[in-house]
Amino acid sequence: MAAPPVVDLPFVDERLAQDLAEGLAEVEKLLRSSVESRDSFVTEASRHLIEAGGKRFRAMLVLLAAQFGAPGAAGVVPGAVVIELTHLATLYHDDVMDEAPVRRGSPSANARWDNTVAILTGDYLFAQASEILADLGPDVIRIQAQTFSRLVRGQIRETIGPRDDEDPIAHYIEVLADKTGSLIATSGRFGAMLSGASPEIVDRLTRACEAIGVGWQLGDDLLDVASESVESGKTPGTDLREGIRTLPVLYVLASGAPEDARLRELLAGPVAEEDVEETLRLLRAHPAMDRARAELVSWVDRARKDLSGLPDIPARAAYLALCDYVIERSG
Repeated sequence: MAAPPVVDLPFVDERLAQDLAEGLAEVEKLLRSSVESRDSFVTEASRHLIEAGGKRFRAMLVLLAAQFGAPGAAGVVPGAVVIELTHLATLYHDDVMDEAPVRRGSPSANARWDNTVAILTGDYLFAQASEILADLGPDVIRIQAQTFSRLVRGQIRETIGPRDDEDPIAHYIEVLADKTGSLIATSGRFGAMLSGASPEIVDRLTRACEAIGVGWQLGDDLLDVASESVESGKTPGTDLREGIRTLPVLYVLASGAPEDARLRELLAGPVAEEDVEETLRLLRAHPAMDRARAELVSWVDRARKDLSGLPDIPARAAYLALCDYVIERSG
């Protein structure tokens, strides 16, 4: 099987890029074999999103973190597969909750089959991840359980929304940290732990990766407004059409300025198709965009602070390049 492409990031060391490509090829092989079942339908449904593609971003972070220890250690590739299986399982469940018809350019599992199949397939992937975890030791099992708890908590909190006495912006950031940041944090943690890196390095990479994850999602918020075409991977205004209150939207809704009245009216719920162009124009010109970008930069700066204390090896330079990329991709 050919190695999948390394995530399109500005890696600064050719040897490191080659090591990651080879590691990702091993991850891909184990990922596919781990979902094989005696029942051909279970195998087909489980491989549906695997074969739809994806850049294996979280698996790549596991391999990159392992560079700070012994990258060829036996548990590194299985740890990366656990992370990827967990991520894929959440996608099956997310598509059911969002009633999404498409995932990664292909029909979602719930659209191809039905919601029940999609939910059970996600559960199956969680189970397969647990089987691999059993060979990695109790500490890794405990961390995965804590991560899963955060993923579910974040989804629940997003679903029910902030309490009446809760700041919607603080609630939103906490949801991002749980739903997106937690698994990316565990990616860095697994790679460092399973490669035998020191506890200080493990802690630094865990914190840095969580901050990168939150920053990445905040970048998606900005892209939904700022991107001019689908070249960014997002159709402009998708979140607005679905009534998703991203950070720039929350900043506008919290504003009491009279000049924002029209924009607040447009953002009160899902934006009608005929109003999307006006909403995007007003939102792009609003200071809320600069505030949201500043929040993104603050999270990336947190990551850089922890990364700066790591050994000066090509993997550190790659992580720092990733920080730059998280900011640049937001437009």
